Order: sequence, then C-alpha cells, then structure tokens
Amino acid sequence: MLKAFKIGHYTDLENGTGCTVVLCEEGATAGVSVMGSAPATRETDLLQTEKTVDKINAVILSGGSAFGLEASCGVMQYLREKGIGYNAGGYRVPIVCGASLYDLEYKNFAYPDKEAGYKACLDAKVKNFQKGEIGAAAGATISKVLGMETAKKTSLGIQTYRFNQLEIAVIVAVNALGDIVKDGKIIAGMQDPEGNFISAKKIMTAGGIEPTNSNTTIGVILTNATLSKKEANILAALSHDGFAKALSPSHTAFDGDAMFVMASNEVKVDINILSSIIPDLTEQAIHSSVMNVDPINARVSKAMFAVLQKMFKKK
Repeated sequence: MLKAFKIGHYTDLENGTGCTVVLCEEGATAGVSVMGSAPATRETDLLQTEKTVDKINAVILSGGSAFGLEASCGVMQYLREKGIGYNAGGYRVPIVCGASLYDLEYKNFAYPDKEAGYKACLDAKVKNFQKGEIGAAAGATISKVLGMETAKKTSLGIQTYRFNQLEIAVIVAVNALGDIVKDGKIIAGMQDPEGNFISAKKIMTAGGIEPTNSNTTIGVILTNATLSKKEANILAALSHDGFAKALSPSHTAFDGDAMFVMASNEVKVDINILSSIIPDLTEQAIHSSVMNVDPINARVSKAMFAVLQKMFKKK
C-alpha cells in the first residue's frame, strides 16, 4: 500500500520527543493548510498554488516546537546524499516541508536535531504504518487547559483506506489544547477526582483560566491519487473538518494546527470522492491516537475541582 512513500521515525523516550518523516523520492504533489494561530512550520509558502515548485520530496513532523524544525536539515542532508531534489540548475535542492508541535514541557527540555532527522530517514520504509508513542508523537498530549499536570498522553494516530485502486493514509501527532471527542462525547481528556471527564471547552468558556501555548496537532495525508497542487491544498483544508469533529475545542489561539497532503499521482480519482473521505479519515486518525496508550496522571486535584465548580456556577 502506498509504495511511493517511505515512513520513518526517531524517538527519544527519555526526553519525550521525536520526529516522523515521510519520504517520496520521486516527488509528490503537495498542499498544506495551517489553521492554528501558533504554528512552527517550514516551506509552507512554497506549497501555495501560485508558487513555482510543484512537487516535494519529504514532509517531517517533529516535536520540540520551533527548535524541532532543525530536524528538517537532517532530511535535507539525507536526500542530498542520494542526489534527490528539485533541479535548480547546477545543483539539486531537496524540497522538505515540515511542522513542529510543542512538547518541551512533557518530560525534559529536548528537541529533534539534524541528526534525529537523518536517523528518521534511515529508519524510513514502505508500509511503515506503525502506531504508538513514537516519532513526532513521543511527547504529544491533549487536554491541557489546566497545564501538563492534568494532561492525557496520546500516540501517533494513523488511519488507512483502500477502495479499488485508491489508497490513502492519514498520519497525525495529536497535541491539542482540547479534548478528543466522538459524536460530541469526550473519549479522552482530563478527569475529576472520581475519574469523570471535565470538558476543556467548558473550562475555557467559564473564563478565569489562561491556557498556555503547549499544543499543536500536525499531520500528513498520503495518497496515490492524481492531484493538482490546487486540489492538494483543498484536501489539506478539508482535513481540518476532521479536527473540528474530533477535537474540542479545535484551532484555538494556543494551537498551531497544520496538515499536509502528499500525492504520488498514480490513480485518477474524482476530487469530490476524496473531499468526502478526507474529513472522516482525519477524525478517525485522531481517535486512534488514544487507543492503547499508557496513561499519565490526568486527574484534577480536589482543590482545583472545587475552584472549577465555583467558576461553572458563576457562568
């Protein structure tokens, strides 16, 4: 499945960070949509429809906030050594796009550097749809309105899809400020002393608590469909409908949410079919990020819960 793409990870479990790379050595038509207000990204302007370069060679998702963008330099080195990249005249320049999430407060201050990005490329292989607390999701958490002390751990979320010749995979590192919901009900998030979920949205709308910037959900959609650059950007934007369905709240001022699309252009598919599938697959990928995850202490203290109850009564 999706043989044009290689997926690799670098994971630093001791410090709680890492990176995930997707390589397409032959080049992939790409798009991006950044809807969060606090992004850390690389080469996203290049993916605008009117820009010159039509294809990219890699997308790297990383932890480490803006520091983690350094990992893309390792991907550049790896591809340059293989002679892969855009023919700029005298040299080939690898086209590497990326985004980082904020995980600096999960364990220790650390971030994926150039060496980490290079090692992720060495790990890259076809059909590597491994889930778990790996790569870009090594330090990812959700439900952080009250800070890291009551957050919930997530893993790398992946959802694959195949129908006839069409193949799609959605990969997400879920590090949202809000909770993960399904059909409007919380399935993962902070809990009160008795283990009941406390809505992050309810806390935010009650006022009186200022969230932090320790967030951002990032991901990439891979497909063998034939897409134009414009269509890739449309699908990247539509994937955020899946964010809105699965994260509550989503796209806050404290999230830097970004989604990429990479298409290997092997199968002709009506764009309307893809438009109807992508939001649901993105939602399902986010849901998968909280299946079989080792829990961290996500319960609010009795004292804090008493404060929250007073806030809710005042509203």
